[in-house]
Amino acid sequence: MIYAETPLTDAVRRAVAEVWGVRGEGERLHGGEESSAYRLGDHVVRIGPRSWGTAEAEWCHAIGLHAAARLPEAVAPVSTPEGTTVTRVEGRPVSLWPYVEGTWPDPALPGQRAQGARLLARLHEALATARPGPRPVPAYQEFGLYGVPGVPAAAGTPSPEGAQHPTDLPELADPGLDRWLADFHRTRPRRHPLHGDYHTGNTLARDGVIRAVLDWDEAFVGAPEVELAAAAIEWGDDGPGPAKEFVDVYLEAGGTAGELDEETLAQLIRHKLRREAAYFHRAVARGVVHDEEDRDYHRDRVELFHRLRP
Repeated sequence: MIYAETPLTDAVRRAVAEVWGVRGEGERLHGGEESSAYRLGDHVVRIGPRSWGTAEAEWCHAIGLHAAARLPEAVAPVSTPEGTTVTRVEGRPVSLWPYVEGTWPDPALPGQRAQGARLLARLHEALATARPGPRPVPAYQEFGLYGVPGVPAAAGTPSPEGAQHPTDLPELADPGLDRWLADFHRTRPRRHPLHGDYHTGNTLARDGVIRAVLDWDEAFVGAPEVELAAAAIEWGDDGPGPAKEFVDVYLEAGGTAGELDEETLAQLIRHKLRREAAYFHRAVARGVVHDEEDRDYHRDRVELFHRLRP
């Protein structure tokens, strides 16, 4: 996994001290493909990419704030005295967060997998009451999500611009999947904000209990079944049995998503896998050099995309 290596500069330290009154040298925390995070005592400073606009960051942070007001595990940013959550330093969005002690859960442990499913159900329940305006820039998972061009996300609501057809990865073009996605969204009208990237690396466990869900950068408004399927393959360790187990526990816990039959689960997972592959190639185009483990993982996920075709 290639992680961002954005430094905690003196300019960022000064800005954090001036805006939030937090000071410290900063300890680099593990993870972060787009943003780098540094611990300063009881807080974490996140430094995002220059391409991430302030309006987009504030929109995503508002989703986290809504969740945190209703879900103890949701970790939200610390507001500035002006009521915003972002300051820009050296062209980058900088935000401050509470520090939470913990490590990534192990999805191979059935108990932690079930905890992850129940937490997602409660998270969706918390987010279902949020009514944000349009996301300033479509999230990466939205591209290709609504199938063939011209098909709206919901009755009377156009799909996000540029998010109608996955033209960025022609080698995984699948007109059948596109048509299926369009039909799915016509028959599953429920929409509410989603975390957008619910995998183990965005949660923290301590003493065998999941204590936190982090990182709202990929939040978007969509059908909860989309996130349930994506989370199921992450927490299910790529296996159809564990993925189905994740879905079943989520539904038993009262999550907002509807039932997922075998085809629905497979096709929504395939959408996620296609977006992952597009992200991999985008990183390569930016000059990222992946190691052999990353390349093997990418090949395995592409193979899974084809293997899951109904």
